[in-house]
Amino acid sequence: MEIIKKRRSIRAFTKKEIPTEIVEQLIEAARWAPSAGNIQPWDFIIVTNYETKKLLTEAALGQKFIEEAPVVIVVCADENRSSQDYGLRGKTLYCLQDTAAATQNIHLLACSFELGSCWIGAFREDKTREILKIPDGIRPVAIIPIGYPAETPKPRSRRSIGEIVHFETY
Repeated sequence: MEIIKKRRSIRAFTKKEIPTEIVEQLIEAARWAPSAGNIQPWDFIIVTNYETKKLLTEAALGQKFIEEAPVVIVVCADENRSSQDYGLRGKTLYCLQDTAAATQNIHLLACSFELGSCWIGAFREDKTREILKIPDGIRPVAIIPIGYPAETPKPRSRRSIGEIVHFETY
C-alpha cells in the first residue's frame, strides 16, 4: 500500500539518466501483469532518442515533459492476438485491460526505484503509430515518460469508500 499511495503523476524530470538495468526491470514487471487467457497481448517501445521524443510530444498534444524524460515507454496492445481466442471482446476490451495492468506495474515499480512517471492517454494514435512505425493490429494505448522527478506533487483527494462500494447490487 505504501508504494500505491506514494505514486504520483510526475511531469517534470531531472536530466539524470536511468540505468538500462532499471528499464529492463520495468519491462519485466510489466510482463508479469495478469492477462485474459494469459495471452500477454502487449508490446513495449522504449524511446530514448530526443528527436523521437519530440515527435511524440507533438503527437501527445504538446505535453512537453515527454521530451524532457530520459526514457519514454510506449505500451501497445496486440489486438490481433487478443481477438484470436476472444473475438471482438478480446480486440476491443481485453487487450486494453491487459495493457492497463502492465502499465500500472511499470508505474508502481518505477515509484519503488524513486523514479517519476506519468500515464498519458491523450495522444493522436495515428501520428504515434506513424512515428514509431507501429504495424496494423497493434494499438498504442499509453505513453509513459519516466525519469527522476524534479517535482513532488502532494497527494490528491480520493472519493470515500462509502461513495464507491456497493454490496450485492448497485
